[in-house]
Amino acid sequence: MSPTYAASPPAKTQKGFVVIDGHELTVTNPNKPLWPEPGITKLEFLDRLIALSPYLLSYTSNRYLTTIRWPHGVEGESFYQKNCPKGAPEFVKTATFGDIRYIVLDSLPTLVWLGNLACLEFHPSLHYIGDELPAEWLIDIDPTLEEEPRIMEAAKIVVDLLASLRIQSVAKTSGATGVQIYVPIRRGYTFEQLRAVGKFLAEYLVQAHPKLFTVERLKKDRGTLIYFDYLQHWHGKTLSAPYTPRAKRAASVSTPLFYDELHPRVKPSDFHLRNIEARLAAHGDLIRRVPPQSLDHVLSGLR
Repeated sequence: MSPTYAASPPAKTQKGFVVIDGHELTVTNPNKPLWPEPGITKLEFLDRLIALSPYLLSYTSNRYLTTIRWPHGVEGESFYQKNCPKGAPEFVKTATFGDIRYIVLDSLPTLVWLGNLACLEFHPSLHYIGDELPAEWLIDIDPTLEEEPRIMEAAKIVVDLLASLRIQSVAKTSGATGVQIYVPIRRGYTFEQLRAVGKFLAEYLVQAHPKLFTVERLKKDRGTLIYFDYLQHWHGKTLSAPYTPRAKRAASVSTPLFYDELHPRVKPSDFHLRNIEARLAAHGDLIRRVPPQSLDHVLSGLR
């Protein structure tokens, strides 16, 4: 699909429009720099979102969406948005969870509408709408240091540990400084069960690699250790979606990695809005290569 874009005559506030799936959407300030350092404008961002949409939407559809808006670009102030704002187009679907009316990011028009609002990051729930069970299993490997050359080493250790338990996984950059270990799972496991397995792995890793891993939640008490976060994966919580852009200086994108990319020379900032399209064209979605995993044998061992 090739959305059409037309710009209005130069004015104090520029406007244009795109037509997507029969819906006309206004684009305001298309030349506004959202990532000033690489020079990515709002219009380029929308183009990149359209290219990412077949992959990103598969991880946000049928989930409750939390997004982060940066109205003046990544060097300005930001705020989290959970509730659907007033005046949303009629094609935007919503779902209520608790007392919040969430946006459901399940279509390209909705994605472009959010992009025009300078929603630069997309964080879906870890469970489907109206469901109590986890959609997948994610372990967050969170560095304490802003620049952590050991983060890929830590991710490789976790992937290898899971493999030793006959569990296939894919490491993905968070798009910020961390790495998340993504495990597609068979339906039926509970968040409590996944947390029990995560706790088991965490205790092993802290004992086996005491100079690398910690389960200390408070950053000020971690020293230089990498936090093995198995607690974030819970009902009602979120993590960055695969292929979401991030509001970082390099315009990084949360990207699944090949096993041989779990190497100190590889950094999360290596994967960004200007090279992710070529990577996906060449390799597709690495997560989809992994079949849903059974955890029965590990859970029976814990019991």
